[in-house]
Amino acid sequence: MRLLLAFSKLIDAFNDRIGIGVSWALLAAVLICTANALVRYSLHIGSNAWLEIQWYLFAAIFLLAASHTLRRNEHVRIDLLAGRLPKRVQVGIDIVGFTVFLLPMCFIIITYSIPYVRESFVSGEISMNAGGLLVWPVKALIPISFLMLFAQGVSEIIKRIGFLFHMVDASEFDKQSRNELEVSKAELEAALANRPGDAK
Repeated sequence: MRLLLAFSKLIDAFNDRIGIGVSWALLAAVLICTANALVRYSLHIGSNAWLEIQWYLFAAIFLLAASHTLRRNEHVRIDLLAGRLPKRVQVGIDIVGFTVFLLPMCFIIITYSIPYVRESFVSGEISMNAGGLLVWPVKALIPISFLMLFAQGVSEIIKRIGFLFHMVDASEFDKQSRNELEVSKAELEAALANRPGDAK
């Protein structure tokens, strides 16, 4: 189990780094979008290539950020029942959900998207817009991003199993528990800082 937890940490660290990279891609997309608008309306010059770079960056942001978002447990949830259940039951539901829904979905998308990307690469597919870019690099993001999401799903299952065996704290995968831990740390630090004996 400890080996699996170490593997989980490697996956988490990798997707955390990708998350940081995606944040810079978001900045680049905003700057390119702004520059495109300024040049188009002030100098009346347009470039399909730059517009497509902007779209490619947005695609990369949404696809590659999915695994990091899962790692942070920040995907949108509509919870009508599970939130009222004991923590261990919630964790069990998560394990079943990841195993039955997330991992098979990722596997299917990866399996069907690889031939789609291969065909685009072999044919040298280019955008239909004048001056457009190669299409296969952005298509390749589909299997790559879902492979990352699959790996993160495996990591989340490992952490939750570790929690059930009392080897992992809930703050490792649960946003609410993580927030509560941060609040507790802040309150403890404030209490220590305000101890009467520390006053000078």
